Amino acid sequence: MHFNGPGNLSKTNNTTDESPLKRFCAMEYRPQGWSGGSLQADPVILLVLEDEEGSLRFLVHPELHVVVTDNDLSYIESLLKDFLERAKENPAALFMQLSSLGVGPLVTQETGSNISDHPTLMNLCSRFVQL
Repeated sequence: MHFNGPGNLSKTNNTTDESPLKRFCAMEYRPQGWSGGSLQADPVILLVLEDEEGSLRFLVHPELHVVVTDNDLSYIESLLKDFLERAKENPAALFMQLSSLGVGPLVTQETGSNISDHPTLMNLCSRFVQL
């Protein structure tokens, strides 16, 4: 599974009113060697949206291959593939794990229950593509 941008991902209407959302989790990318000293916020590359029924939707940065370094790209892609599979089996456990990731190239930036209170994340919802 290789994500070369929107061409390899099905673009959908990513408005959050498709199904009432229960929770969200914004995941940021931290390249290898990240020291935390950057003045600029690390980019959010994945939004995980949980609906009232417990199902998960994954919205990914449309230019993942540009944002993520070559060293990390295949690893991030394998994580995304794994998330899709695990979401079918136990979405609640996966959401809980993703909500507290603090190490590696994909970490939790923010979690919450009302994404509409976060204009920046709402903007990302409209630009990101669904896995």
